[in-house]
Amino acid sequence: MTDEGRVPSEMPEGTRSLIDAYLDHLRVVRRLSVNSLESYQRDLLQLGRFAAASEQALTALTRADIERFVREQMAMGYSPRSVARLVSGVRGFYRFLVVDRRLAESPADDVQAPRTWRSLPKYLSEGEVERLLAAPDVAEPRGLRDRAMIEVLYATGLRVSELVGLRTGDVNLEGGYLTSTGKGEKQRLVPLGREATGWVRRYLRDGRPVLLARPSPFLFVNARGGRSMTRMGFWKILRTYGRAAGITRTISPHVLRHSFATHLLDHGADLRAIQMMLGHADVSTTQIYTHVLEARLKSVYDRFHPRE
Repeated sequence: MTDEGRVPSEMPEGTRSLIDAYLDHLRVVRRLSVNSLESYQRDLLQLGRFAAASEQALTALTRADIERFVREQMAMGYSPRSVARLVSGVRGFYRFLVVDRRLAESPADDVQAPRTWRSLPKYLSEGEVERLLAAPDVAEPRGLRDRAMIEVLYATGLRVSELVGLRTGDVNLEGGYLTSTGKGEKQRLVPLGREATGWVRRYLRDGRPVLLARPSPFLFVNARGGRSMTRMGFWKILRTYGRAAGITRTISPHVLRHSFATHLLDHGADLRAIQMMLGHADVSTTQIYTHVLEARLKSVYDRFHPRE
């Protein structure tokens, strides 16, 4: 830590006093070790610099500001464990300010550390998605069904269980949206898009009636008596089309879900809107896709900047 465990003098006076007070609390009341205190100090100094760069006081930061701060630390190379420690420390800092009556309410209570991923989510390029979509033979009922399923998956980012569980009544072709039932039986409305709507309409007209041997409430049915498509059945179908499209990497329904989110964010979509469409309970889960883009930008910079 710095001399006497204090924040460096170049920090703004208000920031210094708040961080010093919290560090004193951790040292005297909670009796944290020197190493732990240094970690807390380092994280809070980063937060103080972030606030100063934004020309805001620490007490004026909002939840959105703190989430942006966390994303910036991830982009700088913080490990998932370090990010989790940082978020925990920031929450504790703001809880202290509330208890100490320096702040009316904490902006960090609902901020969560992004889930630990062993690696960044795998996703397809837009060109690979186009080749995958073109792989089914749409002159055949099965190919028409498969094209419609892949179109819906890429257009909505549904989980595979949500996709195969769709019923005909869940899709509103006139309105261009569907109703998905996700984890915990929670329902959400997801835009379907013009292309996917067109392929589902064509499948319902020319493909599904041929595949059905008996009435079924499910939208996507298999070729063996018209039963509902299974998760593993669709997984195998997708892998077959992936090979046909010349995609050498492993492909799965979840890779298409990641592709949906990454491409939306790449084209300027709002993170909260993507969170709602994916059915994530907390935006911290969705934040992994900002990490994907930040990693991509760094890769582009490293490849093309003349001083690299």
